Amino acid sequence: MDFLGTPDIGTLAFVGLMVASLVTSFIGVFTGAAGGIVLLGLMAMVMPPLALIPVHTVVMLGSGVTRTMIMWRNVMRPAVIPFVIGSLLGAALGARVFVALSTTWLEFILGAFILFVTWMPKLGRFGAERGRFAILGFMTTFLGVFVSATGTLLAPFIAASTPDRRIHVATMGALMAITHIAKIAAFGFIGFAIGSYVPLMAAMIVAGAVGNWVGEVALLKTSEKSFRLVLQVALTLLGLQLLWRAAQGAGLI
Repeated sequence: MDFLGTPDIGTLAFVGLMVASLVTSFIGVFTGAAGGIVLLGLMAMVMPPLALIPVHTVVMLGSGVTRTMIMWRNVMRPAVIPFVIGSLLGAALGARVFVALSTTWLEFILGAFILFVTWMPKLGRFGAERGRFAILGFMTTFLGVFVSATGTLLAPFIAASTPDRRIHVATMGALMAITHIAKIAAFGFIGFAIGSYVPLMAAMIVAGAVGNWVGEVALLKTSEKSFRLVLQVALTLLGLQLLWRAAQGAGLI
């Protein structure tokens, strides 16, 4: 049964995805990193593969926009314009270029890179700030067209540039929203239609907004030291997970 006309999604799966959106939005705020990739994994369990990345992109855009609205005063504004420029270039190239790298190699490169930047924070402060965020905008959006959840790539760089947990979370929300807008434009060029998933996306966006609000309340009650520890642990686990999946894909495990 297609609940509210959503293809291949029944009532239980629909409600489950709403709950997943709420919980992962909370995780994304509280850990500063992990929400998008966790939600992608949960969605992959019940959604058709061709719809997965476009629908995930729209839902994460809604989460990023509501998080930015809630925490706008904390966004690191000098990073926004360079990131927009890089994202537009990344989306334009990602929509048109055939990527020769397999998913296994992408996961290996992302996993290793996340671990390096997380444990060697000086790598996250390379070059001038504006140029750095233009490059990050390009990389995050280009890779996001193919693997969707690239917030884990961006998070360690923002962590290296922001001294305050609220600035980190707000800036992550704003920059990832920019990435998702650029990716939606890319999917439009590709020609993928997601109109039949509007009820599901709307419900997940509303649930995600609630998760963002609850996450901010929890974040304000958390010390800076505790947040940095949680962020480092979360990024390390995500990096190791990507390496593990890459090793499985290569038949090494």
